[in-house]
Amino acid sequence: MKLLEETYDVVIVGAGHAGCEAALASARLGLNTIVFTVSVDSIAMMPCNPNIGGTSKGHLVREIDALGGEMGKNIDKTFIQSKMLNKSKGPAVHSLRAQADKQDYTRQMRFTLENTDNLTIRQGEVSEILTEDNKVIGVKTSSGATYYANAVVLATGVYLNGKCIYGDVCQHTGPNGLMAANELTKSLLDLGIKIRRFKTGTPARVDKRSIDFSKMEEQFGDERIVPFSFSTNPDEIQKEQISCWLTYTTEKTHEIIRDNIDRSPLFSGMIEGTGPRYCPSIEDKVMKFADKNRHQVFIEPEGLYTNEMYLGGMSSSLPEDVQYEMYKTVPGLENVKIVRNAYAIEYDCIEYGQLLPSLQIKNIEGLFSAGQFNGSSGYEEAAAQGLMAGINAARFVKNEDPIVIDRATGYIGVLIDDLVTKESHEPYRMMTSRSEYRLLLRQDNADLRLTPLGYEIGLVPKERYDYVVNKRIIIDNEIERLSKIKVGANKKVQEILEKLGSTSLKTAVSLDELIRRPELDYEKIKELDPDREKFNDDICEQISIEIKYKGYIERQKKQVENFKKLESKKIPSDFDYSLVSSLRNEARQKLELYRPINIGQASRISGVSPADISVLLIYMKQKGSN
Repeated sequence: MKLLEETYDVVIVGAGHAGCEAALASARLGLNTIVFTVSVDSIAMMPCNPNIGGTSKGHLVREIDALGGEMGKNIDKTFIQSKMLNKSKGPAVHSLRAQADKQDYTRQMRFTLENTDNLTIRQGEVSEILTEDNKVIGVKTSSGATYYANAVVLATGVYLNGKCIYGDVCQHTGPNGLMAANELTKSLLDLGIKIRRFKTGTPARVDKRSIDFSKMEEQFGDERIVPFSFSTNPDEIQKEQISCWLTYTTEKTHEIIRDNIDRSPLFSGMIEGTGPRYCPSIEDKVMKFADKNRHQVFIEPEGLYTNEMYLGGMSSSLPEDVQYEMYKTVPGLENVKIVRNAYAIEYDCIEYGQLLPSLQIKNIEGLFSAGQFNGSSGYEEAAAQGLMAGINAARFVKNEDPIVIDRATGYIGVLIDDLVTKESHEPYRMMTSRSEYRLLLRQDNADLRLTPLGYEIGLVPKERYDYVVNKRIIIDNEIERLSKIKVGANKKVQEILEKLGSTSLKTAVSLDELIRRPELDYEKIKELDPDREKFNDDICEQISIEIKYKGYIERQKKQVENFKKLESKKIPSDFDYSLVSSLRNEARQKLELYRPINIGQASRISGVSPADISVLLIYMKQKGSN
């Protein structure tokens, strides 16, 4: 019997947030690409929270956009509420978050994929990775069809041996009852890839008509909407927004959870996988934070054309009857009707220590991976990895060097470096605190940092690149101009400063000195600077931030210089650590396992001490390796 055979440059396995970015990047770089999904209706599906962005995750979305990715553009088309978080704090932690219309988000992303040149969408389950001499040659599907390719990207999400669990109910499916991928894990194990089990979870979805919103606090979006994509015109996305709502668990909620904790598969041992520490279930929160008498619950709409509401903060795997009982103790949910039960989901993913910084799996040329398969959690983390895996798969096929973003250049660099060098024993979540240089890696300047790289790669058009180059020139020139213009301590200036709530002057000062005052910024002092050109809000914000935080920014730039020195000390790929006699055994084992590409990366590996790095540097200098 003759079975189907086709040939492509790149195969993408999975069409979630990682798979979509990987497929688009590969196809847009001119590679003949095919993306497989267990269901075409689940492309870019949002199986958990109905939002994109949030603290530090908003940084990732902005960086994806700056490099030429799609997530920022797609949420700008499909959001129903938008909010800039942490506005009362410094700009390093400002993060954009938007509530999405889930169905519209999926529909728009699918439309983009379907209308991208060089890209084929195929519904089917990939069951085997085909290799020859430790090099990928294609994949085989459960139907027996063979798809030959020079590179493969695994973006399997939570589908590999997926198992949804609540109470005593255990269903061998992916999220939302979709078919799990049950055959591929064996192929990966046969290739020598080590696999582990992780788990995540999601709260119930409930009927909007059964909620009493009068007992909750209404949460509004921002008056002025800021887009995620630097290419989106802010004026074109201002619209009426849908409200979210805030309520709280009660002591009665916690009592019900404690009384039924023995029925939770999390605590009974039925769930084997490790869950995310920073996104715990409600039973985890109640048991681990016994001193807290309430926890926040965010009621979020799933879209404009559905009554389903998401109960943020109350993910659970408790039995169905307990879910109903506990939800009804929350103010406003006394008569709630559940549409979809909360559940936990277990899945297979790669064990740490098997990835190169390019996101290629070690020892198998041409096999890349991204997203939750790499041990991370979150739509944004997945999309960021998918973009980089797609770029590097394409470059591998073209015999070009991989693109590796370092920790001083982007949150994407922090994310991937952490996944590559750290022994993560739980699903990884991005946070601003993970970045050593977060004042430089702000979400507002992602385009200035990464658009030139996106253009160099080939994903950013020249028009957009030219705009960013010109934007940098405008900012630098305007900051220079402000430093040269002085205002005196005359009556008119004093009146303006008093009106702005600022102290009076004793001597003349430059305009950039005034902007450094906490209560002032570039926009507020425009009355003192009548001859200035008019710039858009984005440029004005950059001018203010760079002037206000100049001292701190310069300090971080010096730290980055030292960081770059260590990153520039390359370690040969065939380096023999057994020859470095003074290395401790633990350090030698870890270095052999992770095979760092430079001294900087080696220094971040758990179990490798500063003394080990010194020994390594001395040995390499003696041998002339660097």
